[in-house]
Amino acid sequence: MALYEKYKNEIRKKLAEELNLNIMEVPRIEKIVVHVGWGREAVEDPKSLEIVAKDLATITGQKPVITKARKSVAQFKLRKGMPIGLKVTLRGKRAYDFLERLINFALPRVRDFRGLPKSGFDGRGSYNFGLSEHTAFPEIDIDKVQRVFGMDITIVTSAKNDELAYRFLEALGFPFERA
Repeated sequence: MALYEKYKNEIRKKLAEELNLNIMEVPRIEKIVVHVGWGREAVEDPKSLEIVAKDLATITGQKPVITKARKSVAQFKLRKGMPIGLKVTLRGKRAYDFLERLINFALPRVRDFRGLPKSGFDGRGSYNFGLSEHTAFPEIDIDKVQRVFGMDITIVTSAKNDELAYRFLEALGFPFERA
């Protein structure tokens, strides 16, 4: 069963009863932002950003947007407006599909994985964490990888606080580390 269908049919009702909430107050995924900061390598070798963009598009199913430097930094030979990273914003069904692949396939393939840290909540119901290698996703053919890169993932929920967001993500199947 797809994660979105499971959320609509089971998780939402269960959380509404457990937390004594109206069904419309139960948290949901608003968006997922996947960001790759390429920094100095993007400045030195602009073609490398295209390789990263292709892999990121394969992982997320959506074309990434190039992020540009906001200000110049002379020590890094960086000028305002130079491309330094990529990001993808996933919403709706695509966000739930990405989350399902992340939980079921990518995270179990991460080396020495002991769970996601509980310290990644920001106080407003969003959760942030990073992956050190993109090769954990099954869509990526490891033999054809030219560059290994990490990514930052932000999951924005409609939860009002961190406790509610934690309970929601745990119900979706997030593997948080044991205390």
